[in-house]
Amino acid sequence: MVKKEPVGLSEYEKQRQANIAERDALLKQLALDAATAGLAPKAYSRPSTNGSKHNKKRPPVQKVKQDDGPRRTSSRIAGLTADSEVAKRKAEDEYVAVKEAERAKRQRVSGDLDLGDIVVTGKGWDKSENFLVDVVSRGAKPYERTFGNDEVKETSDKELKSLREKMSGLELYEGFEPNRIKITPERIYSLGFHPAPSKPLIFAGDKLGNLGVFDASQSSNPIAALKPIKSEALDPSDPDLEDDDEESTPNITSFKLHTRTISAFQFSPANNSSLYTASYDSSLRLLDLNASHSSEIYGPSDRNDDEPLSGIEVDPTSPSILYFSRLDGHCGRIDTRTPSDVETWALSEKKIGGFSLHPGHPHFIATASLDRFMRVWDLRKITGKGENRAPICVGEHESRLSVSHAAFNSVGQVATASYDDTVKIHTFEGMGGWNAGHEVSPKAMDPSTTVRHNNQTGRWVTILRAQWQRHPADSVQRFCIGNMNRFVDIYTSKGEQLAQLGGEGITAVPAVAQFHPTNDWIAAGTASGKLCLWM
Repeated sequence: MVKKEPVGLSEYEKQRQANIAERDALLKQLALDAATAGLAPKAYSRPSTNGSKHNKKRPPVQKVKQDDGPRRTSSRIAGLTADSEVAKRKAEDEYVAVKEAERAKRQRVSGDLDLGDIVVTGKGWDKSENFLVDVVSRGAKPYERTFGNDEVKETSDKELKSLREKMSGLELYEGFEPNRIKITPERIYSLGFHPAPSKPLIFAGDKLGNLGVFDASQSSNPIAALKPIKSEALDPSDPDLEDDDEESTPNITSFKLHTRTISAFQFSPANNSSLYTASYDSSLRLLDLNASHSSEIYGPSDRNDDEPLSGIEVDPTSPSILYFSRLDGHCGRIDTRTPSDVETWALSEKKIGGFSLHPGHPHFIATASLDRFMRVWDLRKITGKGENRAPICVGEHESRLSVSHAAFNSVGQVATASYDDTVKIHTFEGMGGWNAGHEVSPKAMDPSTTVRHNNQTGRWVTILRAQWQRHPADSVQRFCIGNMNRFVDIYTSKGEQLAQLGGEGITAVPAVAQFHPTNDWIAAGTASGKLCLWM
């Protein structure tokens, strides 16, 4: 059929229409040829919304409603006639309320503010865990006392006052000045007394594996003490009358027991001549003082294995059994009668800085680790197989920062020192009656006493640790800990400070402090290997 040409079209329009028709015909032909050859594109299909993970509806975001002050309300809903006096008065009141709210936001706040009432974001404010104090009081203030005679005199409790007077009355050793008693060549990491009550014999382990020994009963001038008394006039040329400074050299003996840091040592409760030492060189050694002999009792089977030890404890009920901790978070047990039989458990994912056994019930062990936890374990119930084998954890307490050490006293209290600048006392009553696997509630794991204490030692000072007196003569539980202001602090188990020991000649922080097990003697070591002693 011949298509009729539209009436009134110009020649140009006619030619354009013809070109369009020719192009459409060409495109249709090309599409037919491509379909015949199998080159045609696949038909587009809309993706199904069923079962597609990309098209799942996201939950609506809940917007936090903020109080923006008074809002406008509908006069129609309130039943008010437009342009009425009531509506105008209502609009004016709303305008004034908005302006007043904006003015109140900009107005300065007068008076005192409690941070607990003005927290904007973050968890609730706990004044007892004020981390801002750590920043403000972090720096040491040498020789600035925080406890002294005034506090002792103001004590109203008679028993406490008597105890404070007794402990504050301890005097710095007069035989030699502290800066002259260099008990070890390098920085002191571990320190303690020989248990004998008759003679103050101090041992100290340093960074390079040296064990120093100092006898505090020696005379400060042994040559003068041995000189006979002469009735005649003294001869100035007598060589025995040399300057006392040249003669006043303390007699100190040191031994190279390990190749790396002696992190801890302990005397055997069954034999005071047996000293067990633990070191970062991955070994435990036994020093026999009578035989003058040191022997290795534990070490990795492969000498290339690096398993630094951070602590050692001797079982008081079975002295042949030793417990040790490692910097990789493991604790172990070894029987010295069969040293090849060693059992280890992974108790922490991070470094265990210190641990201790309950003196009366040594199947309980307390650990302190870099993961901020103090944990109590029951060795009577060990579960799991292979690497997962471990004693059951009866309870744990988390601090804000890492915990440096956990020490049991004879009545079942645990003292910890941590980098949140606190010393915490955890009291566990009736531990002797606990069944194997007994669980302690989180509330019972909370400290009974918390003492604020600057524990920011930095890089060059040994970590501060709270150390109990094992067997106090008056049965009053107390512990000592180094003070960054170059003192040693003494506290009771109730957190009452008894004394702050210092003296002339102390030129560094006496960081490593220890009580004698029975006598009221305290020794402390510094990063320069010097010894301070109060008796």
